[in-house]
Amino acid sequence: MTGPRLNIDLDKIYHNAHTLVELLADRGISVTGVTKATLGSREIAEVLIRAGVKAIGDSRIENIEVMRLAGLPVAMTLIRSPMLSQTDRVVMHADVSLNTELDVIRKLSHSGQKAGRIHGIILMVELGDLREGIMPGDLINTVGETLRLPNVAFKGIGTNLACRSGVSPDAEKMAQLSALAVSIEATFDLTIDIVSGGNSASLPWVLSGADVGRINELRLGESILLGCEPLHRQPIDGLHTDAITLSAEVIESKVKPSKAWGEVGQTAFGERPSGTDRGHISQSILAIGQQDTDPCGLRPPRGINVLGASSDHLILESDHCLTIGSEMTFQLNYGALVRAMTSPFVAEVVKPQCGTFNRTVEANNG
Repeated sequence: MTGPRLNIDLDKIYHNAHTLVELLADRGISVTGVTKATLGSREIAEVLIRAGVKAIGDSRIENIEVMRLAGLPVAMTLIRSPMLSQTDRVVMHADVSLNTELDVIRKLSHSGQKAGRIHGIILMVELGDLREGIMPGDLINTVGETLRLPNVAFKGIGTNLACRSGVSPDAEKMAQLSALAVSIEATFDLTIDIVSGGNSASLPWVLSGADVGRINELRLGESILLGCEPLHRQPIDGLHTDAITLSAEVIESKVKPSKAWGEVGQTAFGERPSGTDRGHISQSILAIGQQDTDPCGLRPPRGINVLGASSDHLILESDHCLTIGSEMTFQLNYGALVRAMTSPFVAEVVKPQCGTFNRTVEANNG
């Protein structure tokens, strides 16, 4: 097979998505399936739709346009604040977008008037992670301004946690978001459709049995694709952690010293390597590197250690010399997946769905 490549098992993705959709439905929470890590893959989006997600979310309007052209029968949400320069495209192809700036919402209103379309607005609230979000004290004013604009429809509020600063979505944060929803409804005499409690990092809180309050939607990507939660990268019970794996080919296998010799400066990526002399080791090189994935996000098979990487070489240590032309398969984290999916040098091999996934299969095991 062509390498390097991502091995994508649609049955396992379906199993993960359907399991989470059912678990969250029991708590009154719907799922927006996030495709941004898959470059807006039509095949994966179709699996998520079959698994029961309410909407598809992506951070790039370009990906949404591709999925729209594929005729996917589901609402599309742009989960990054729209660029002012792209509001016409956003209104034409996305049903809803997440917003924090009134200037952008006004431009969406103008684009909606030109296109004769109404665009949905979810206002994102800053609850401490310091990525995107309106400060809570400014939210009522922003809602009021949004409600006055034509061709945009205020759909609700949401928040994002754990992405920039690792702040946990806990009971206190989620109670604050619920309280803001209640306050908006009382102030403007309306009912909010969506209170979006964040991403896959919110799953430990929800699945703990906590009172979810007004939270009725989550935006899930990593938990579906990789079967883990982002706060501690722990597997989620009942989900597969190898729905997507990465394979690469061995192009060199030799016994070499464990420590470099000569005057040492910076590496190709500005690092200053260090290490102890452990004598000679079995060192192998795979045909993949920093240009293709995040080497720090690769989990090799037992008995293999990743020593480092340059642009196109991944250097490994093993307990024996690997065979030239053989392949090694890695599990990968979200960062490694995102970079591999967007590399033109990494192929994608999709294992088609075989029908409804057998729920008796043992998850978290491959």
